Amino acid sequence: MRPVPPSIRLLLPALLLCSLPAHALELKGRLEWVHKVEMRIVENGVVEEVNITAGQHVNKDELLLRMDQRKQKASLLEARARVARAKLSMEDAEREQARTQELFDRGLIAEEELKDGELKQAVATTELESAKAAEEAAQVALGFTELKAPFSGVIAANTAWQGAVIFAAKQDQPLISLAPDDQMLARVLVTADVLRRYPVGTAAQIQVNGDARSGKVYSQGVEAVRIEPEGAIYELDIIFKRNAKELLRPSEAVKVMLP
Repeated sequence: MRPVPPSIRLLLPALLLCSLPAHALELKGRLEWVHKVEMRIVENGVVEEVNITAGQHVNKDELLLRMDQRKQKASLLEARARVARAKLSMEDAEREQARTQELFDRGLIAEEELKDGELKQAVATTELESAKAAEEAAQVALGFTELKAPFSGVIAANTAWQGAVIFAAKQDQPLISLAPDDQMLARVLVTADVLRRYPVGTAAQIQVNGDARSGKVYSQGVEAVRIEPEGAIYELDIIFKRNAKELLRPSEAVKVMLP
């Protein structure tokens, strides 16, 4: 086997370096919630109970806030009483119709009287259905006096306090803001050329408080946030999982490494 000339040996490291993949793109970014739900009360009333504070983790369906429910509970009781009366009227109409049908079958009454009995039964049926609808509406109104967590997450903001008077039509800001805290976004600003290089699903690395996390491109900005001399600047979001018992906050600085 012929020895490799010295000139060729000098070229090999350079050729090897050229064949290696380019270094990852390192960008500075900030943390953001994946999404946030702003919760308001749709019934007027007074806040009776607040069970949360900002930064607190809550589980799905956990009670966050309750209004004074006396009015709604009274309406529900009245609606249930109306249903009970309507059921009694319905049973009475059914018994009367059965007797009327028997008399008609024996030829003791005219057809008009039979039809009157059928009409009374139909009216009783309609009144029962109306009473049931009113009961359902009262039950919904009672439910509107409470705010429960639609998912597990962290209380991002709370502006509700016990004793506060709430007018449903005049809530300038939400009473409670809830965000999922099992995942977060690392948001970086990039040019359109960079955006095109990293489609949704591309693997990425995020450095949070000195700890490296695995993530992937979650979404790409459509509208530019600003225009720079090098071109339009867009948002690129990378999603990653939060460690257990770790509290991360939006706007914290992070580093993002893209391949």
